[in-house]
Amino acid sequence: MSETILSDLAKALGDQSIKVIDLTHTLDPDFPVIILPPEFNQCARFRMEEISAYDHRGPAWKWHNITLSEHTGTHFDAPAHWISGRDLPNNSVDTINPANFVGPVMVIDCSEGSATNEDFELTPELILAWEEEHGEIPKDSWVLMRTDWSKKTGADYLNMRDDGPHSPGPTPDAIRFLIHERNIRGFGTETVGTDAGQGSHYTPPYPAHFYLHGAGKFGLQCLANLDLLPPRGAILLAAPLKIKDGTGSPLRVMALVQGNDI
Repeated sequence: MSETILSDLAKALGDQSIKVIDLTHTLDPDFPVIILPPEFNQCARFRMEEISAYDHRGPAWKWHNITLSEHTGTHFDAPAHWISGRDLPNNSVDTINPANFVGPVMVIDCSEGSATNEDFELTPELILAWEEEHGEIPKDSWVLMRTDWSKKTGADYLNMRDDGPHSPGPTPDAIRFLIHERNIRGFGTETVGTDAGQGSHYTPPYPAHFYLHGAGKFGLQCLANLDLLPPRGAILLAAPLKIKDGTGSPLRVMALVQGNDI
């Protein structure tokens, strides 16, 4: 019997000619979460409580209770997360077609600009310049904005000022271009949200959330290790927990990359 595509994949994973890259931060109580203006309710940090540890509470097992927001740590945004997507069909994590959780990924490198400008913007012009070098973004692809922001920790990660957080992100025109001209599947960032830290000052406010979810697209944020991915050619695996009516979910995001692309 001739080998199938899946058996070829299994072999490539076994001999590491295809590598698995972890794009996920470790969930712990110190990992920052988005901070909203004080008049709004806030996202909960990760918390873990020991139930038993091979002791009188449970002699042969160890386990924990955990509490956290749907949008804590490396996480997935479903269309139901935003008002623009609240009335769409199949808009929560439990109703999204699971085929959407595996697909091609394009990585636009904005790390150089982000290193010198905390409010660096991804624009349509930068997307077109990327395409000049790497080819047009295929329909139904994930697009990730690499900024190397994931290498920051603690207060530097949120980068709060008197006027709120400062971190790179896409302009409204960039998100509209990706949706309407390239029909992407979703957009991802290394920052705490898919929008720039100062995204509330755009029109509309938080345009990545507004336009992505209004179009039935998805978001990924708090990604890590995007510097290990090629500009194109990798496959992204991003499957949220199947939470009833869930607007999002922490998840383990991974990419399959050919060994010679790393």
